[in-house]
Amino acid sequence: MAVVSVERLSELVRSAQPCVVLTGAGVSTESGIPDFRSPTGLWAQYDPMEYATIEAFLADPEKVWDFYGRRLDLLARAEPNDGHRALAELEQRGWVKAVITQNVDGLHSRAGTRELVEVHGSLRHAVCLDCGGRVPMEEAAAGLPSPACPRCGRILKPDVVMFGEYLPEGAIERARRLAAEAGLLLVVGSSLEVHPVAALPEETLAAGGELAVVNRGATAWDAHAAIVIDAGAGETLRALARSESLRVSRR
Repeated sequence: MAVVSVERLSELVRSAQPCVVLTGAGVSTESGIPDFRSPTGLWAQYDPMEYATIEAFLADPEKVWDFYGRRLDLLARAEPNDGHRALAELEQRGWVKAVITQNVDGLHSRAGTRELVEVHGSLRHAVCLDCGGRVPMEEAAAGLPSPACPRCGRILKPDVVMFGEYLPEGAIERARRLAAEAGLLLVVGSSLEVHPVAALPEETLAAGGELAVVNRGATAWDAHAAIVIDAGAGETLRALARSESLRVSRR
């Protein structure tokens, strides 16, 4: 990763305010959480049609909970990394307005990010599809393999968006609004393949904002970006937070 690239990115963050960040699985891989689509990702080991669709959950919720139970064990050992912490620091200094994330691991929140939009839900809770009750995941996990809703008894569902479900309307609308208002949309650790989140750069560019991409590997939006950095999220964001021009607070 070239120092000049980070300096150019820091200039963009300063000049194209407000900065909104969109993160994907590449931010959390450095915390030991596997991504989904790489050759070593989750979908190389588990068929998403068997474990990640709403139809699969309705047909065999215990099988799906077994998959999520293994993920919960992994998440319990994971800690926020340099990327998560750097974004929280930049938010605290006033350089980042909000973080939109496709991740469900809760690491942004644990790192200290306050303005957070979790468009794919969160594994911090389980939800009942009948009565709408929400239960902290610690309580739901205690009832594995069939955690039951304490209000109505139906088996709970992880409070994440599965294939075949709509994204939470409030979350995706807020994400679209933030993207449209952004002077800079900084995409980090996302291949921008999953819609409707993958269309958020269009909201920013159509409104006259800039796009920056930090990702290992190409994305469909690279040609439209003011800068593309093919590097790890943690090292890039840590260098960004340490750049001289962003060390001072905007507040």
